[in-house]
Formats: sequence, C-alpha cells, structure tokens
Amino acid sequence: MQISLIKRTALWLGAAAVSAAMSTSALAEPLKVGFVYVGPVGDHGWTYRHDQGRQAIDKAFGNKVKTTLVESVKEGADSERVIRQLAASGHKLIFTTSFGFMNPTLKVAKSFPDVRFEHATGYKQSKNVSTYAARFYQGRHIAGLIAGKMTKSNVIGYIASFPIPEVVRGINATTLALQKVNPKATVKVVWVNTWYDPGKEGAAAKALIDQGADVIMQHTDSPAAVQAAQERGVWAVGQASDMTHFGPKSHLTAIIDVWDSYYVARTRAVMDGSWKSGDTWDGLKQGMLQMAPYNAAIPADVIAMAKKAEADIIAGKVHPFAGPIKDQTGAEKVPAGKNLDDGSLLSMNWYVQGVQGKLPK
Repeated sequence: MQISLIKRTALWLGAAAVSAAMSTSALAEPLKVGFVYVGPVGDHGWTYRHDQGRQAIDKAFGNKVKTTLVESVKEGADSERVIRQLAASGHKLIFTTSFGFMNPTLKVAKSFPDVRFEHATGYKQSKNVSTYAARFYQGRHIAGLIAGKMTKSNVIGYIASFPIPEVVRGINATTLALQKVNPKATVKVVWVNTWYDPGKEGAAAKALIDQGADVIMQHTDSPAAVQAAQERGVWAVGQASDMTHFGPKSHLTAIIDVWDSYYVARTRAVMDGSWKSGDTWDGLKQGMLQMAPYNAAIPADVIAMAKKAEADIIAGKVHPFAGPIKDQTGAEKVPAGKNLDDGSLLSMNWYVQGVQGKLPK
C-alpha cells in the first residue's frame, strides 16, 4: 500500500509539473499582432507610416509580441479574406488600416469575438472593434496657409483619392486656409480613384500643372506628385510622411502621420487586459500628426505664420472650420462665431467656396 501511494504521489507530482510547464509555456507565448495594409510598405506615405508604428510595437515589447503584415490588400472581398486568415491563425490584435476595410473588419470580428480589431479612419465600432484616425485637416489648414502665400498663379492643384468625407474635409480645410491669406486663390481637384498608383498620381500632377497650378497637394500615397513638381519647377506638399528626399527644391512641407504611440498603447492594453472598444480622433495636440520641416526657401514670415497656426490649433485658439463658411452655392454652412462640429466634419459631402468643379457622387 505504501509503495502504491508513493507511486500515485509521484505520478500526481509529475502530472502537476507537466501542467505547470505547459501553463508557463502558454503564458510565454508572444501576442500575435496583425496589420493589413492597402498599399506597399515602400509607398513612402500612408502605409510606410503605419509600418513604422508596427515596428514601434516590436521595439517596445521585443519577444513578447510577434507582428505580421500583409501589404497591398485590395479593399472589399480580398481584405475580408486576409483579415479572416489573420484571425484564424492566432492573431489576437489586428489593425486594418484603410477606410474600405471597415465592413470586412466588422464582418470578421463577429466570427472571432475573442480577437481585438482596430480599424483606421472608420466610423463603425462593435464590442471588439475600435476605430481611430488623426485630424489630418489640421495639418492641411497649415499647408493651405503656406500655399496661399507661395502661389503666384493663384491655382492650387489637389490630387484626391476617393470622395469620402476624410478626403473632402482635407480639400475644404486647405481651401478655407488658402483664401484667408489669398482670397484670389482657387483649388482644382483631380480624382484618381486610387490610394496608391504612382503612374496615375504623376499624370494627375502634370495635368494640374498644365492647367496653371504652381502648388500641388495630394491625398494619395506615393511621392510621384512631389517628383513631378520637382521636374516642372513648382511647389508640392507631401502626404503622410516627410517626402523632402523626392523633391528637395519643391517640397514645402508634409503632414506626417504618427501612429507609434497609439499602436504601442493599444497593444499594451490587450496584453494587460484593459482593452476596450472606442473611437480615437487625435491631432496635433496629441502628436498623432506633425508637420514636416519647412523648406528653407519659404520666407521667414510665412514660416512664422505656419508655426503660429500650429501653436494656435494646439492651444484651441484656432479651428480650421471656424465660421463663417459657405458652400459652393453660396449657402451658409457655418455662421460667424461658430465652429463646424465633429459630426458634420465626419460626414462632410460638400465643397466650400473656392473649390472648382463638382464633387463626385
């Protein structure tokens, strides 16, 4: 009986040790974090900056995390397939980084309630889906002020991707700021219906220059427009990252997207169990966007104006959509003394006065 008891005790202790080892191993498993990109990592713009955020996670947590990226994913059915594969392969936190990934993200999230999803620039949340974006329009206000001072032709060219509120907001913010300092200036828009296509972006820039634009702005992701501006001897404003390298003589500044801190914080929240669904829409004050260095060719007083505008936005003294604001028809959209509220900004589907052409439906 005593030998049998010893054997049973030994077996029990052995099983307990194996169980403990397995538990320790499970705890030591790295958190798998997935990223779905609409463009290539080497676009030098939108996707490039998101991938800098992914790398910030790697740097912050080391072997406690394992990040995965899938680049150049088309919006729609293809993105749903990719998101589903990441969720099914053990990724417990997934960042989907384009507006068109919104509905596919929500659909996959229903099938994987234990996975946390973060969707960039969307407006739909669920229990395990959060949304986040930056107030890019704040940077476009500053760029518009600079463009208004630097243009000689009074024609600003704007390369736009898709007619969604985020893009329309940027065009309007640019135009309103532009006309504050130069009421004669107008904005011409070319819609390319793509986020990333260097050929289309470069062709659009050249077409706008041929139509008299001497400052080129963009809401697309490659540096092709900056390169075209450099070739043709006009000014340009970069998108999402500092694109000075691609046109040092032409690059006035750029609106830099900074996702690093947000990505690290949301990863930490999953790791410590504090993650909750919500919506984040931060700007210059929180450091989610920054202005790239200003071209040395910009006059000192214009740089001072730009820096003051940035400081005033951060301090809450300036709102890029402060009234009075009229739409293209002359109808008042925002009265004097009022600011356009966030709900109206998020659903913007109209042009302000000063934008040429009709907004595509």
